Amino acid sequence: MAKAEEKVSFFQRLKQIGMVFSFTAKQDRWFVPLVAAAALIPLAVTITAVLLGAGWLWLPIGILFALLAVLIVLNLRSNTAMMNMMEGQPGAAGQLVEQMRGDWRVKQAVSATAQMDVVHLVIGKPGVILLAEGSSQRVKPLLGEQKRRLAKVIGDTPLYDYIIGTEEGQLSIRKLRSTLLRLPPRLKGKDINALDRALTALTARPQMPKGGLPKEFRPKMPRGRMR
Repeated sequence: MAKAEEKVSFFQRLKQIGMVFSFTAKQDRWFVPLVAAAALIPLAVTITAVLLGAGWLWLPIGILFALLAVLIVLNLRSNTAMMNMMEGQPGAAGQLVEQMRGDWRVKQAVSATAQMDVVHLVIGKPGVILLAEGSSQRVKPLLGEQKRRLAKVIGDTPLYDYIIGTEEGQLSIRKLRSTLLRLPPRLKGKDINALDRALTALTARPQMPKGGLPKEFRPKMPRGRMR
């Protein structure tokens, strides 16, 4: 479930901005030059206007415009840097949805393979969403298995599934957030709660391995006739 935003102080906010600034500067070589340009251009225009007689009142306005431009560049480039880092990382799709605003219930890796292919289960206002990460050949059977399990519980609730990746027919993680936000809302809060409880119980049940239990795990039956 997406966590509710906690109130942070002014100094905590500045610390967060500093951490994002540092992270983006390490990931994006164009970030610092763009920030410099975003700050200097409004200041240069403002100072020129003041020297030409526009009045000193425009100086603080120019500073505000410079700060706004820097924040816009920071927001755009930090998002791009974050997507670059997350792309191809196992579990990135589930983590991204968990950070989205709104009532999104995420159950990480409800199905997985030894090769780190995973399927995440998401419950939100659009309905139930399956997000698969990994090889298409390996995750498609996992998706099919999850669909069959979910069909017993969700009824007529809309069910969506996506394979996250950059190949044809897959959904890029860069477009995941916008894609989910464009889905039409179908469920209300009470419906999400009820569905969450039902699917939590379903996903908590251990699945029987295909082919039955190995011999070493099979119960030994006593010899002799039963009376």
